[in-house]
Amino acid sequence: MAPVLEELEKKHAGRLVIERVDTRANPGKARGYGIRYIPTQIFLGSDGNEVFRHEGFYPKDDIVAKWKELGYDI
Repeated sequence: MAPVLEELEKKHAGRLVIERVDTRANPGKARGYGIRYIPTQIFLGSDGNEVFRHEGFYPKDDIVAKWKELGYDI
């Protein structure tokens, strides 16, 4: 997922914030997010609340499409 996320982060700078959590180095933070599988993508709305969660690989085009489906124009 790292290359996909890096590309999205560059292309949508200022409109999309990507935070990566190393679950081995930060198990408490991973638990706080309820992460059970690697990779997990958690989409947070502009209010900071979770609006969508996906477990497993998630292609770049699908990520962008999901944001649009959720009503965000990234």
